[in-house]
Amino acid sequence: MSPYQTAKQRYADLGVDTESALAQLATIPISLHCWQGDDVGGFETTSTELSGGIAVTGNHPGKARNPEELRSDLDKVYSILPGNHRLNLHSFYGEFGGKVVDRDEYEVCHFQNWIDWAKANNHGLDFNPTFFAHPKADSGFTLSSGDEGIRDFWIEHGKRCREIGEAMGQALNSHCANNVWVPDGYKDLPADRLSPRKRLESALDELFSKPMEHNLDAVECKLFGIGSESYVVGSHEFYMGYAVKNQTLLCLDAGHFHPTESIADKLSSVSLHVPEILLHVSRGVRWDSDHVIVLDDLLLDIARELVRGGLLDKTHIGLDFFDASINRVAAWTIGTRAMIKALLIALLEPTETLQNLENEGDYTGRLALMEDLKMMPFGDVWEEYCERQNVPGSHAWLNEVRDYENTVLAQRESSQPAKIAAA
Repeated sequence: MSPYQTAKQRYADLGVDTESALAQLATIPISLHCWQGDDVGGFETTSTELSGGIAVTGNHPGKARNPEELRSDLDKVYSILPGNHRLNLHSFYGEFGGKVVDRDEYEVCHFQNWIDWAKANNHGLDFNPTFFAHPKADSGFTLSSGDEGIRDFWIEHGKRCREIGEAMGQALNSHCANNVWVPDGYKDLPADRLSPRKRLESALDELFSKPMEHNLDAVECKLFGIGSESYVVGSHEFYMGYAVKNQTLLCLDAGHFHPTESIADKLSSVSLHVPEILLHVSRGVRWDSDHVIVLDDLLLDIARELVRGGLLDKTHIGLDFFDASINRVAAWTIGTRAMIKALLIALLEPTETLQNLENEGDYTGRLALMEDLKMMPFGDVWEEYCERQNVPGSHAWLNEVRDYENTVLAQRESSQPAKIAAA
């Protein structure tokens, strides 16, 4: 009997159908984030340092320097991931033909190559306006700026990004989750917390005013950032209230809350009041440091809540991390595989049994079963899934990435060394 057949029987003894779990897992797309591949640099003609509290550390050779290289790296990642997945694209990754195109002038044509690539590879696209790394964000305020001209510039940028998201969703026959995050805030104690929030609310109302069919609006909160340690305009309470009131998606980023706070517990509460949820799954170490996600308890908690609460159909799972200290293709692969593994573990739980024990007041049995599940042979089921999806299993994928590094990434380093992006 093969390892998978043995595992299948062990799970069957608990009332779990591994075949059903694998079939469902294959339908869950993960939206990979484009910015892991080039250290959040983007492809605008004018070069501006990162801002908004964003910093990327490390100088591993071979970062993508143009859209073609970035798509090549992504193609490699997708080829070693089980399942069919999406791409989350930031707006300053458009292709501008060597021309200076400011952000209030972005058009669909600047993203047509991305749309064509996604269509050819059966990837859905998600999108983000880029409210940082721009001279008009240097004050630390964008949509909540007290300067009407600055505010209008960023409102127009957001409107144009919604039009682009609409075109992406329509062309790919798949809704585009379009996420608004702004870095606005104060480093030290403000005297007026209310006025910037009033301006942000008004700006969002105008930005979202045009109805869209294929574009899904989302708003994302943050507890603090570098340079906005004392006050962030778009706090959790602000955006949760806005999303509930206006029925937009609410984006929960795993790194945007207190270091000891898990977004897993928020999912069931939020799901009662907003139409859909957007996740940015990250791993903070001491702060919002956007480390590559790994298969840890926090990630497992998120996956379990999605499965136990029946929330998979109303949740868009995206990733958000960037690490330039290791091979970037490997970083994508490690993180995405960790997310898929966490979902598989959750799908292999006897959820109904656990919930029945709870409803019957048998908390002893519930805890005992949860502990026993930690020793179940999920790894054998994972290997079977990878084999069926025609991708390398554990360890074997790294050989492909190392070969890609030697044959492709190393050539970039010889012609142009990678740079460190810093805030």
